[in-house]
Amino acid sequence: MLKYQLEQDNKQAYLASTHYIDWQHPLIVQKAAELFADCTDEREKIKAAFDFVRDQIPHSGDIGSHKITHTASEALQEGEGVCYVKSMLLAALLRSQGIAAGLCYQRLARANDHIIHALNAVYLSDMEKWVRVDARGNLTGKEAQFDVDAPDREQLVFTIRPEADEIGYPVIYAEPPVATTGVLEENTDCMDVLQHKLPERL
Repeated sequence: MLKYQLEQDNKQAYLASTHYIDWQHPLIVQKAAELFADCTDEREKIKAAFDFVRDQIPHSGDIGSHKITHTASEALQEGEGVCYVKSMLLAALLRSQGIAAGLCYQRLARANDHIIHALNAVYLSDMEKWVRVDARGNLTGKEAQFDVDAPDREQLVFTIRPEADEIGYPVIYAEPPVATTGVLEENTDCMDVLQHKLPERL
């Protein structure tokens, strides 16, 4: 398991409402109230948010969408997003409950190139540790989970293969890096971005 490094020393940075992780947006506030109405503790809230983003907000590439969403609230409003934006939404929902959440990244190999993939890190206050979760959406033979009974047992979509020059970056970001937000802001066709314009490195 990776030894994590916090981008920001101040834990409040991982609770902040920002341009991209805009948890104070009315849509996020409303959805949080619905999602967490029956949750009794932090782990149940993490599970509810994780399952919602993984299963109810499809990855734009999986549904062949050309639409680009840019922020947590946009992903919620449009009901879709790439992994960069889905990770913003999960962070926003958790931060709305006072649960510290950040963004993590992996460098993954494709047939002819490498791409940057986004996931999350969540702070488990009862265990005083960060764990990674990946709400990208499951793929055939790849199933990500958050287990309330063993929350520090990471079950991610992708396993890093060093022999393929893949990287699991150890940094937990409070805000998404420009490499991931810029490609969304500068383009208008999601499928074109996914096929040709994703960053290869942070």
